[in-house]
Amino acid sequence: MTTEFQNMDLAKGHPIQNYLDETLLIQSIADNLIQVDINNDFQRFYNLFNQLATIEKRFERKENQLFPFLEQKGWTGPSQNMWSFHDIIRQIFRIVRQNIENKNLISAKHNTELAIQNINRLLEVEETVLFPNALEILSDDEWKVMRKGEDEIGWMLADVPPNFPNEPEYIHPSQDTEKRTDVVFDEKAAHYDEGYMTVEQVNLLFKTLPIDLTYVDENDKVIFYNRGEERVFPRSAGIIGREVRFCHPPKSVDTVLKILEAFRKGEQNEASFWINYKDRLIYIRYFAVRNSEKEYKGVVEMSQDITDIKQINGERRLLEWN
Repeated sequence: MTTEFQNMDLAKGHPIQNYLDETLLIQSIADNLIQVDINNDFQRFYNLFNQLATIEKRFERKENQLFPFLEQKGWTGPSQNMWSFHDIIRQIFRIVRQNIENKNLISAKHNTELAIQNINRLLEVEETVLFPNALEILSDDEWKVMRKGEDEIGWMLADVPPNFPNEPEYIHPSQDTEKRTDVVFDEKAAHYDEGYMTVEQVNLLFKTLPIDLTYVDENDKVIFYNRGEERVFPRSAGIIGREVRFCHPPKSVDTVLKILEAFRKGEQNEASFWINYKDRLIYIRYFAVRNSEKEYKGVVEMSQDITDIKQINGERRLLEWN
């Protein structure tokens, strides 16, 4: 059903318009999915379910783009409450996949309908509370910046939405060779602990490392993350300057805050975890950052997909590219 809010006259490519276009797609997929006879047409059910599961991209855009901008305006409710709603739907999706793996089609159908009920409730809250308030709170300039950051995460839509407004196409950092005129660049390499590198070389180094790095300063604000070709967890420019407690799902916030406090007091210097994420084994480590005077200067989070590393045994001494 098309709502009055969906008929709003927003420019193509506006982040909210992109959400509304996705809403129509979600409703269409959900309607078709409910009508499918899973026993007689399992493949169609499975295809539609996988299409609906791409709603994860919508969740990630909200969590990494929309919510940070709202936090900057003092509205933290979506980060604290709606993120939990996202996690509930994610959990139901995982249960459905387990049902399918166990060939329990009756439960798969039932839990899929439960997921759709929760999604419909979420869409209603978005269109009656989240989106209207966001349009009132945020300026056009902020929507423009948000739209640029969305490219790194993606959409459920088959076609990439247009830029907002009509601006040059997004350029990946590795292809951005234009020298800025609003800052002064040191033309000579800088001296690090051991060796010399230019700023370009430092950026290339961070981009090439096969790990996710995020640096949180002593004030618990995110000040850096590396842009690898294949990140374990999505990041976008909206998290820079964001409080770290808003960068994790609500269920893990207490653990993160406990780590930060122990690091700040000098009680601990490292914390490690490993989890199964999208059928991959992920190793997550936190390291306290201290200066030469042992003063606390923040924390570095390092995440790495070690699924393939865990399979290594024996030795390889010859070059094997084929």
